[in-house]
Amino acid sequence: MNEQSPVAAAPRPFVRPIVSPPREKLLAAPILPTLLRLTLPNTVAMSATALAAVAETAYVGLLGVEPLAAMALAFPMIMLMQMTSAGAMGGGVSSAIARALGGGDIARANALALHAVVIAVCAGVFFTAFFWLLGPMIYQVLGGRGETLGQAVLYSNTVFSGAIAVWLFNTLSSVLRGTGNMAVPSALGLVVAVFQIMIGGTLGLGLGPVPRLGMMGVALGQVIAFSLGTLYLAWHLLAGRARLRLSPGSFKAQGEMFADILKVGAMASLSSLQTVLTILIFTGLVARFGTVALAGYGIGARLEFLLIPIAFSVGVASVPMVGMAIGARDVARARRVAWTAGGLAFAALGVIGLLVILLPDAWSGLFTEDAAVIAAARQYLIAAGAGFPFFGLGLCLYFASQGAGRLVGPVLAGTLRLMLVALGGWLLTAQAAPVWTLFALAGSAMAIYGLATLAAVRFTRW
Repeated sequence: MNEQSPVAAAPRPFVRPIVSPPREKLLAAPILPTLLRLTLPNTVAMSATALAAVAETAYVGLLGVEPLAAMALAFPMIMLMQMTSAGAMGGGVSSAIARALGGGDIARANALALHAVVIAVCAGVFFTAFFWLLGPMIYQVLGGRGETLGQAVLYSNTVFSGAIAVWLFNTLSSVLRGTGNMAVPSALGLVVAVFQIMIGGTLGLGLGPVPRLGMMGVALGQVIAFSLGTLYLAWHLLAGRARLRLSPGSFKAQGEMFADILKVGAMASLSSLQTVLTILIFTGLVARFGTVALAGYGIGARLEFLLIPIAFSVGVASVPMVGMAIGARDVARARRVAWTAGGLAFAALGVIGLLVILLPDAWSGLFTEDAAVIAAARQYLIAAGAGFPFFGLGLCLYFASQGAGRLVGPVLAGTLRLMLVALGGWLLTAQAAPVWTLFALAGSAMAIYGLATLAAVRFTRW
């Protein structure tokens, strides 16, 4: 009933649609207060997810050295799945739905949600098959041997058996975020994180009468928690408790709707892949300087992992605001939202970066008392801390660009960062430069990424 002919009979002047109060707030309310209101629940949920990963690492350490090393091998691949399903393709889903709602086309937004579910199922099947088949080879290339490799494969196979649940959870959450509803997906994200810690710890360590399943039990905690979260979100949308309603019986595959999601989501997935490659390459480069340098870098990188939710939360909050403004053809407001969000992320991470530069040992001392490791971590944090605000700026503008459906520039900025780390790191190690120069390269690459993304958004036509 809502299908539109690809060829219009005659051009018609654009008329701003009459919008419902929730959408009107995103289209006309003051930008900074609205952005902060949408950011807060995201920050709570993302922080809980980050802490769940830290807690999971802690009790995997209780299983022994091999399981801990195995988790280090598999974690980048699991992070890739989370980044592509939540931040990349999830951003494409939120962007498409927000633009449809901004244009007053609720029927199209409902149809886009169903197309997003199809993409999520297909992507989940792909991740399961890919890592079941190629996971052992990948972990072996990354250095896995013997018991460590066996534990990595066991953990990976179990986690990726639930890939469809992870993809559906993040996709359905993105559907709700596209409508401007941050509260439900954020609250549920918090619940899922708590369940993951409780179930994974109980099954992995064998607490109480439960048998000790080791790495399989830890992984099952994630699978079960995300499956339960997916069931709730599906019920929430099928029962009509949201501004959109999933009606599977009305689904009719339309290539144009898949394209509307994928033109942002697929490009953003490339950015996620670049991020993981950057981490893997830099970790390999630092490892050449020995265990102490690697341990120090690991402590610093752990802080970065906890900082990402801040920029992510602001960025994700900007997606529906930018998308609805673009759908309503208010490009000036869309750009103001992007600059406000980017400035907010820059300021927040800038304060943290300054504290890290002034008091680097306050963080490192939480994890070790080894003076050499603390010294290495100090070198990294001082060098990289200056790049934190620029990294936050770039990541936030990347999400705002998802809302606008204009992502090529920010993705190329990520490519530039990857090339700087790979080529610059290779030159430094080839010349036997001290490790602090490698750490300085990491901070410089963050700054260049942020500035390049800013330039891309500034000069890209929305």
